Amino acid sequence: MAEKLPGWKHFYSGKIRDLYESEDSSQSDLVLIVASDRISAFDNILSPAIPDKGENLTAITNFWFEKLNVPNHLVQNVAAPAEVAHRATVAKKLEMYPVECVVRGYIAGSGYKEYLATGEICGIKLPTGLKDGDKLPEPIFTPAFKAELGEHDQNIDFAKVVALVGEEVAQKLRSTSIEIFNQASAIALQAGLVLADTKFEFGRDPKSQELVLADEVLTPDSSRYWDKQAYEQGNTVESFDKQIVRNWLLQIWDPEGSNPPTVLSPELVEKVSSRYAELRKKLTDANQ
Repeated sequence: MAEKLPGWKHFYSGKIRDLYESEDSSQSDLVLIVASDRISAFDNILSPAIPDKGENLTAITNFWFEKLNVPNHLVQNVAAPAEVAHRATVAKKLEMYPVECVVRGYIAGSGYKEYLATGEICGIKLPTGLKDGDKLPEPIFTPAFKAELGEHDQNIDFAKVVALVGEEVAQKLRSTSIEIFNQASAIALQAGLVLADTKFEFGRDPKSQELVLADEVLTPDSSRYWDKQAYEQGNTVESFDKQIVRNWLLQIWDPEGSNPPTVLSPELVEKVSSRYAELRKKLTDANQ
């Protein structure tokens, strides 16, 4: 449930984030984004919440905004309410594009399943014989259409992106996403991390018309991170991301059946909290 915050009016909640508009009419172009401690998997919000998750997500996103050479939606001169300052950002309102800009540098997860079935991911033909966790010859752009809350995002090919946003914007989304992924991968490696894949969201600034990076960026909710040393030894299971929750659910639940169980074990909650905190520490310690 969204919190009541002085000076801000709640208007939308996603699976993880709550959005607020300023009650000050002079700041009608701003949005307050508050990251909760909620966690979701397979389009279901699970319980209990993960301690410090919202704070870690916000800190990791802000770390990447500072490192990446691309316009972002942060507003620096307006402070978030003190009650949520450690897990909230004030941002510009954007005209968001309905595309999840997924970039894969390694093959894993749903991408690997699609590859096994078709030899492709989102219409991109890949070399034969790839194994789960293999590095791809080069990063690929494998977009998805953003579904409404509670619905599944739908993998689409590049032609569908063009149909949704136009050729010029589609090309820009693809090139910018891959450029950011390459830059972030190099920074992650310095921290002993392999960035396997991630997803970005972009919008258009209604004033400048420029493409702007928005929402969460390169967090363990939106990305797949592996420990570099463990990866080199063939281990991609103990990741620094939400995949450990999915793996736990799949041990006790058939994804072809009904909705997954929504109550996580205390041991898993502690593990997820510590892994998110460890990822944050690895990134920030290596890049001070």
